[in-house]
Amino acid sequence: MTSKQAVSRAPVVEASPHDSGVSLVGGHPVLDFANTVAWRLDPARTVDRVRGAGAWARWAVAAGLLTAGRAEALLRAETADSTPSDTATAALIDLRAVLWPVLDALVDDQEPPAAEWEALRRNMVLAREDAVLPPAFPLRWQPGTDRLDDLRHALVLRTEDLLSGDGLCRVRRCEGPGCGWFFLDRSRSGTRRWCSSQDCGNRDRARRHYSRTRQRGASRASAAGPHP
Repeated sequence: MTSKQAVSRAPVVEASPHDSGVSLVGGHPVLDFANTVAWRLDPARTVDRVRGAGAWARWAVAAGLLTAGRAEALLRAETADSTPSDTATAALIDLRAVLWPVLDALVDDQEPPAAEWEALRRNMVLAREDAVLPPAFPLRWQPGTDRLDDLRHALVLRTEDLLSGDGLCRVRRCEGPGCGWFFLDRSRSGTRRWCSSQDCGNRDRARRHYSRTRQRGASRASAAGPHP
């Protein structure tokens, strides 16, 4: 398989978004980045859905952070020496681990943990130092696109936008047991509960149906009384 094929062909989304390497249910690239681990809050089911430089490049294309052409060129540049790719993918994984408790604190209306907040601050400083600032309005830092590590800087700058923007109050965490995925609630009522109505939403409806069925069965048995 060529690098072009590896970048341009994203995995097909299956019935459950948790089973796909590219599940864009968050409504924002940073939230989709945090969601690249499925069942984050259930250690028995936790699965990292994006592994390796090629997978991260495909994810970045699907998330709108890179064009397919830039991703292909980036992978070619990284191929000569695997060390930069390994270091860059490890840095992405570290950033994702930093974001989880910060986003959890936001959703739970708590103060972010000090260690992760400081790590995020350091990442923001590095991302700005490495970015350019075009002489145009609105003012916006522009990360590079030549290295895999630039993807981390792009995500950090988008994190800054997310955590300082108007949509901050709409960040939610899926209520599905063990899910842990984040999303922007853009519903008119502001009451969205699930990462996906077809996934965690359906699971919840199935659990409630099962519970109601058991309760009705228990009530009928109680009303019938003991067998002679």
